[in-house]
This record gives sequence, C-alpha cells and structure tokens, in this order.
Amino acid sequence: MRQTAAAGLVRLQAGSATLEGDLHIPHTAVGVVLFAHGTGSSRHSTRNRFVAGELQAAGLATLLIDLLTPDEEAMDQQTGHLRFDIHLLAERLVAATDWLNNQPATGSLQVGYFGASTGGGAALVAAAQMPESVGAVVSRGGRPDLAGGALPRVQAPTLLIVGGEDHTVLELNRIAMTRMRAPNRLEIVPGATHLFEEPGALETVAHLARDWFLLYLTKDRD
Repeated sequence: MRQTAAAGLVRLQAGSATLEGDLHIPHTAVGVVLFAHGTGSSRHSTRNRFVAGELQAAGLATLLIDLLTPDEEAMDQQTGHLRFDIHLLAERLVAATDWLNNQPATGSLQVGYFGASTGGGAALVAAAQMPESVGAVVSRGGRPDLAGGALPRVQAPTLLIVGGEDHTVLELNRIAMTRMRAPNRLEIVPGATHLFEEPGALETVAHLARDWFLLYLTKDRD
C-alpha cells in the first residue's frame, strides 16, 4: 500500500480523556505499531523512540502515545497508582486502535502493539479485546502476568523479549507463557538488564521486534 510520508502530533479521544501521540507514516507503510509505554514513561521515551525509528526504516508506521493525560501523569507521579491500572491503560489502547482504524492513512493497515514494562500487560489485555484488529504483540521487559485472565484469550502472535539478567521479570514471563494459547515465543537477550542499557541490547530488541511485526502484520496483505 502506498502512503504519503507523514509525521506529527495527533490528539484523540478516549472516553473523557484527550490523549496526545506522535504518528509517523513512512512512504510505503505495511503495518502500524502502537506503543504502550511502561511505568513512569511517556511517548518521549528514548528507548521506545529508538525502536520506533528501526520499525519506521522497515516500512512500519508508528504511533507513540501517552496513555495518561498530563494531569493524570502528575497525579501518578505522586501516587504511582495509575501506571498499574492495567484495565484503564488497555481501554486507552483500544480507543487509540479504533482511532487508527478510522484514519484514511492507517485504516487499511494491520495494527501491532509494542508494550514495555507494565505496558506489556496492558497491550495483551487490549489485544484480547480486539482480536480482529491486532495482528501481533511484542513485549519488551514486559509484565504479561498483569494481563491476568486475558492471557488465554489473546489471539495475536506474541513475542516476549526479556533481558537475561532481569531475573524476576524473566520468571514472570515464563509463567505467563504457560497460560497463553496464541502463538508465542520468548527471546532472552544475554547479559541485558530490565532497561536494556547494555551495548547492543536495545538494537537486538529493535531487530527482534521488527522481524516479528514484518512477519505477522504483512500476512494476507497486498
């Protein structure tokens, strides 16, 4: 599908909340990836922006969105409770997916989710709610365990990427896999910790994610 290259700030409604995001559409877009940021992060995350750049270079559109409003973010900085409200975050992802499905430039593209930390749990809950719209999920250092009862209902092929030194999260991912029925795979990045700050670790994440999305978001597409 031929697209016009575009990038810029977008605003969309999720219930009573107005969410802001950065949308980038390459000239030739073969899918679109919606980013679900993790604990205390935002669409300005340097790690997720790096991954988004690699996806864009491969022909994937990206939408990095703040799932909390500025007021909610300020409140969460004090209390820390909203970042773990997985169902609220999933509802916001569903609203953003509906928005993508209704935009002329992205409406015909299969949607993928890239979730980090708690965003990984929210992405899986949202994917379970939208099996016809979500074609693939990638979780980076994610918390799929937070998806709870939604795990067996996820139909989208799911890639779980965890640092080899992120021991607690690695065990949580292994346990979550036993509850999933969708095609899934665990990729362990040797020597990497939770934030993948080690040399080459984030590049590995980006390449794994790119290949997963290209495999599953382009199936049955012209």
